Amino acid sequence: MSSSSSSRSPNTPIKASSSKSAVPRPFTPEQGSEDEEDETLLAEDPLHSEPTERASSKRKQKATFNFATRFLSSPFSGSRPTTPNSPSRSSPRRRRVPNAGTDQYFSADGESSLQGGKDANTLDWNVEGPGRRVGYDDMTAIDWIFEYAKERQRLRLLYSNAVGLLGYIRRLADASQIWLILIATGIATGAIAAGIDVASDWLGDLKTGYCHSVDGDGRFYLNKVFCCWGYESMAQCRDWSPWSSAFGINARAGSYIIEYIFFVILSIAFAACASYLVKTFSIYAKQSGIPEIKTVLGGFVIRRFMGAWTLVVKSMGLCLAVASGMWLGKEGPLVHVACCCANLSMKLFENVDSNEARKREVLSAAAASGISVAFGSPIGGVLFSLEQLSYYFPDKTMWQSFVCAMVAAVTLQALNPFRTGKLVLYQVTYHTGWHGFELVPFAILGVIGGLYGGLFIKLNMRIADWRRSQTNPFIKSPVLEVAAVALATSLVSFPIKFMRAQSSELVYNLFAECTDIVDDQLGLCKSGIANTGVIFLLFISAGLGFIFATITFGLYIPAGVLLPSMAVGALYGRAVGLIVEVWQREHPSWIAFANCEPDVPCVTPGTYAIIGAASALAGATRMTVSVVVIMFELTGALTYVLPIMIAVMISKWVGDAMGKRGIYESWIHFNQYPFLDNRDEGTMPDVPVSQIMTRFEDLVAITATGHTIRSLRDVLREHACRGFPVIVDQDSALLLGYISRTELTFALSSATSSPRSLNPQTECHFTHQSLGDATMTLDLRPWMDQTPITLNSKSSLQLTATLFQRLGLRYVLFADNGVLAGLLTKKDVWYVLNEGEEGRVGTGAGVLREEAAGEQRGLLGDSEEEGDAGVRRGDRRGNVG
Repeated sequence: MSSSSSSRSPNTPIKASSSKSAVPRPFTPEQGSEDEEDETLLAEDPLHSEPTERASSKRKQKATFNFATRFLSSPFSGSRPTTPNSPSRSSPRRRRVPNAGTDQYFSADGESSLQGGKDANTLDWNVEGPGRRVGYDDMTAIDWIFEYAKERQRLRLLYSNAVGLLGYIRRLADASQIWLILIATGIATGAIAAGIDVASDWLGDLKTGYCHSVDGDGRFYLNKVFCCWGYESMAQCRDWSPWSSAFGINARAGSYIIEYIFFVILSIAFAACASYLVKTFSIYAKQSGIPEIKTVLGGFVIRRFMGAWTLVVKSMGLCLAVASGMWLGKEGPLVHVACCCANLSMKLFENVDSNEARKREVLSAAAASGISVAFGSPIGGVLFSLEQLSYYFPDKTMWQSFVCAMVAAVTLQALNPFRTGKLVLYQVTYHTGWHGFELVPFAILGVIGGLYGGLFIKLNMRIADWRRSQTNPFIKSPVLEVAAVALATSLVSFPIKFMRAQSSELVYNLFAECTDIVDDQLGLCKSGIANTGVIFLLFISAGLGFIFATITFGLYIPAGVLLPSMAVGALYGRAVGLIVEVWQREHPSWIAFANCEPDVPCVTPGTYAIIGAASALAGATRMTVSVVVIMFELTGALTYVLPIMIAVMISKWVGDAMGKRGIYESWIHFNQYPFLDNRDEGTMPDVPVSQIMTRFEDLVAITATGHTIRSLRDVLREHACRGFPVIVDQDSALLLGYISRTELTFALSSATSSPRSLNPQTECHFTHQSLGDATMTLDLRPWMDQTPITLNSKSSLQLTATLFQRLGLRYVLFADNGVLAGLLTKKDVWYVLNEGEEGRVGTGAGVLREEAAGEQRGLLGDSEEEGDAGVRRGDRRGNVG
């Protein structure tokens, strides 16, 4: 929904507007120098291929497949012709038009059919129907009902025409397309994840030194682990050379300074390169991508978000970003990578690629493979997709998710990037159980995790808001901002051994039992008074990690929030575990420790680390079941499922007390994506929908007759509406249907192009005209939705919002006894549920709300602030389709 705030009295009513306009985006500070590239960046929709040639009714030759142009379109190529935009909107008015008829109809690809008003391959347009579709504009919602109806019609034609052995083969080939896509996606995701693991580990170790041949086995391309493979401790490895040794500096102070300098310089270089790739080639590769994926799966269209360039930049940027040592992770971005792989695989199969609803089912399954390779948790990936991402998740999608996650995990296992048989570096195994008295510290970890999640979200949102304001000195230089954060992170991290280590290595050492740690470089297994310093350092590292994670998430760099949250949780969890261990050792006779055996370690600090990681992850994301399963698959210890469940449950309760939204939902709200969660059980105003809808007097409605091609183009030029209700005439206002701006524009363009080449004065109509001349008039019924979802204007807002959430509707028309009363769009409902206040809903006055072009915010971002007053920009818009 479009909205914009203006300076006004709080008591001044504003009429409800239901639309996002198609006007060009204003300049925004966050975009900086990228405004010249925005047209190019939106040139290709990775979720839907639309006609790129000039509309024509001539039958086209079958297009030849070109791998290079379909999969690797340049980010600098020209943009696709878009729907004509209008810079302003005049006052709404309704128009009349004379009668006419036609037997010529145009299909979505520009083909014409002269069959007495029928198209043999689709619906009979002399009866009511949902209308034909050209495609979906950028930053608009799809029509779920239409997409599934289109798929049912396709299957009906397939099964009616496919008979005999050949028909069985055709049906089998059609059913196997989804599985081929999922298998290809799983293999590609597993291979890319393995490549990222190897490259990021090598680059990360390169900050501390390099591998060379001393004993004859060292190679420069090996990371520290592989360079010193077979040695019990790194001190015995002569093939690995720190940078101080490379310069021949042996003094302790000199070595420290040289290694410090190399660590800082390479950290900044890696981070700046990753940010430069994102800014120059694909801005959609920044951050984790999960908020946008969640919005896309909810039925939104974001062009080029899952294209080939995004995949390349995201993969390369992740290697550099993780190696920089900044407090970010690759787990969330790997979900985006998996969805990009699925989107590219779907381009090989037109039946799937042309249906937006089916594509989103495949993307839901692909997202599971991203988490599968990120955490080595196939089942956790399926549950993550179900619990966190998917808008529509039927049983068949669960099975598809399972297959895709399994294929990805098997691929990663076969490639074995760590040469240890582990899917991820921080997989551990526990040999001991837990005792009843430990439930108390486990519950305390849950409370800390909830506090961490709530504070993390609030602070991160504050920083994101400041980042878009004029007070941000880096607002036009995002790469410089990334370099500055990398500089601060590296300067602080190097002196602290827990922060200097790579995130995966740190988390493994925190999770592992001391009996499994061969070379205790971090000093986690010290005993006696040395534990005091370790505990203090763990808490300090957790606090600094929390600060850096909140600053890093939101920068122009591929960055996830899952692993940083786990690292912070593991740090304070291990600290609490060490405290309990020291307490039990010093007071073994206390009644709480009565069940402890004298010669067996009673407390395992590593288990506290993994429970702390689970609590922090649940507090930040508000996930529950999937977090428990992911942690169980990481440890393989069924014994610890109950403590993890307790900590996750308490963490979610504490986090919800500080705010209902998780980090991903907060970013969706911050970017003003019109996402309606179909599982949201939040309260909403108990008012009639007539107080919310855009009323008939404020709508731009088109009459069934009385228009010409020129007059309809004038309507499109004067009004920036996404669609128009169609009524019989101005006096009766009987509702006939609804036509989208995209379909109307394409129909008019097709009619005036060769070979029809109708005159701009040609009469147009939306009803049957028995005496109309097909060569002299234009029938627009094929492009009109003649069966829109309608309700009575006295319906409750709760009923209407439920329809939008459950059915994924784009708009609902309200008619009383067949007479058009108003219109409500998905973006209107989103605004009411997310920003409207019950106290501001007045009888008959609509919602008193601030109106801004919010649907154009997000990855390409508008600045929410304007001047010192922070007034949002925008203007009054019309109805949206």
